[in-house]
Amino acid sequence: MIDQSFRAVQPRHAPELRVGIIPLPNFTMLAFAGFIDTLRLAADEGDRSRQVRCAWTVMSEHRDAVAASNGVMLQPPMALQPPLAFDYVIVVGGTLHDGERESAGLLSYLRTVDAAGVPLVGLCNGVFALARAGLMDGRYACLSWFHHQDYVTEFPGHRIVSDRMFLVDGKRITCPGGVGAIHLASWLIERHLGTGAAAKGLRIMLEDGARPGEAPQPAPLTVGVSNLEDVRVRRAVLAMERMLDQNVRLADLARMVGSTPRTLTRLFVAHLGITPAAVLKSMRVDRARRLLRNTQWSIAEIAADCGFCDASHLIRHFREVEGATPGAVRAAGGPHPASSG
Repeated sequence: MIDQSFRAVQPRHAPELRVGIIPLPNFTMLAFAGFIDTLRLAADEGDRSRQVRCAWTVMSEHRDAVAASNGVMLQPPMALQPPLAFDYVIVVGGTLHDGERESAGLLSYLRTVDAAGVPLVGLCNGVFALARAGLMDGRYACLSWFHHQDYVTEFPGHRIVSDRMFLVDGKRITCPGGVGAIHLASWLIERHLGTGAAAKGLRIMLEDGARPGEAPQPAPLTVGVSNLEDVRVRRAVLAMERMLDQNVRLADLARMVGSTPRTLTRLFVAHLGITPAAVLKSMRVDRARRLLRNTQWSIAEIAADCGFCDASHLIRHFREVEGATPGAVRAAGGPHPASSG
């Protein structure tokens, strides 16, 4: 239900950017705080934090308290407000499993926002709420590679990308969260307040500069491509990491990044010195090594998690790369921290 009694306290000059923010149960604190603090730093001079040039309203259905994924409780000061009070409505999601689903009332409110022509933003996994409200049909969703498969499973006919900071598709904006939330907020600030206001917040947050929406999500450091310029290779490596426990075919990988198997192999060799298959093997062995040292999982469990056929398959490849068996590496690594007294 929308609180029709809302009357925003307007400063002498109305804010140039007005945002309504809805944190969902188990929302991620970094995405929520990073987005708001970027607005805060651009909204006023110095560190006074007044809502002068930007205004943000945190709200929930019936003003109910909301728990973040880290356990911190947030008490929104407002119930759901009329959509036209805002230039954007932001839905901040978080962990997906064993959490509350959005209420029918909240999904109805999101449809009302859409009907009013106000752009909707799915931050972190907030896009799941937009999709459950039927508002992502025919739209691209941008999620973390970590939750790519969750979205595909629940919404098999939807379009999805997991290789960029954020994505603008008409009046739908989606962002995987993390530091991407800061850069999305900065992008909105630049659109409404100008480049100087956007740059101010980034400098204070110790960010080197703005990153465009199409900037690739950070690649795994395990293969040393964090500064790799070729976007296709970076995206392919991200896809490998996302599907580490699956049967990854070169043809599928190439299609995902807009390439061909032959071209992608050539790019991997040119930029990394090894083939995609060798990179995948290295990533699997690297993950197996970390699991051996930091968990008490059995060799068979680790093999399954890392995409090996069975324990024997893991042992063979592990010995080829490491020159030692998994058992020897686990013994040399010392006891798991959780088991030490």
